[in-house]
Amino acid sequence: QVQLVESGGGLVQPGESLRLSCAASGFTFSSLPMRWYRQAPGKERELVATITAAGNSPTYAGSVKGRFTISRDNAKNTVYLQMNSLKPEDTAVYYCNVRVFYTDYWGQGTQVTVSS
Repeated sequence: QVQLVESGGGLVQPGESLRLSCAASGFTFSSLPMRWYRQAPGKERELVATITAAGNSPTYAGSVKGRFTISRDNAKNTVYLQMNSLKPEDTAVYYCNVRVFYTDYWGQGTQVTVSS
């Protein structure tokens, strides 16, 4: 079955960086786009970044453009989210997502907290 396992979250100070990873299994990773979402307390889940199956033409939410970079390693079935210049408003649980045959799959999420 489809499994997504996120890692790399933590507590950092404003301006610092984190790199999230999402290890995928149970589907043909190299053939599908991958996405990162986040959900802050009391807010709806929002799309942060998307990457195509080939790893080109990434797209970003306006709030993270220029600070976050999504990438993937199809040999390792892993998608990454490099987050630089983190701000307190980036605090959220970050989720990896894939849509397989019209069904959305999610990981368990990884907490990112940005605070001084």
